[in-house]
Amino acid sequence: MAGGNAEWWRGCVVYQIYPRSFQDTNGDGSGDLKGVTSRLAHVASLGVDAVWLSPFFKSPMADMGYDVSDYRDVDPMFGTLEDFDALVAEAHRLGLKLIIDQVISHSSDKHEWFVESRASRDNDKADWYVWADAKPDGSAPNNWQSLFGGPAWE
Repeated sequence: MAGGNAEWWRGCVVYQIYPRSFQDTNGDGSGDLKGVTSRLAHVASLGVDAVWLSPFFKSPMADMGYDVSDYRDVDPMFGTLEDFDALVAEAHRLGLKLIIDQVISHSSDKHEWFVESRASRDNDKADWYVWADAKPDGSAPNNWQSLFGGPAWE
């Protein structure tokens, strides 16, 4: 990191914000990026060094926003890319680092990478996800369980 501390994160205080439940500025009952921006001065006053922002990307919301369908856009329930730009500018003005939780280890079944990977076993993205044939009786390939309960194959 040019001119800075490459290990700034060691020993720093990080404040996680789940935008959906943080601050609603448009009265729809869900928090949004403008709400996060409106409260950043208070967060900075707590002495934190960085804000970890939970997913706000475009999503069908089948998994509370962790099922990202487009990592390059803001889900309308949270606002716009311009709202995100304003949040970044305010965080930096206040001296806060901003960590974006990109959850790249999984995505929505609506994400273009997933759709392409699922389309065939020999395309460029075929190995971007774990695919396994069902057992001969049609049941799941193995007994792996999800951390959230139920089979990992769902």
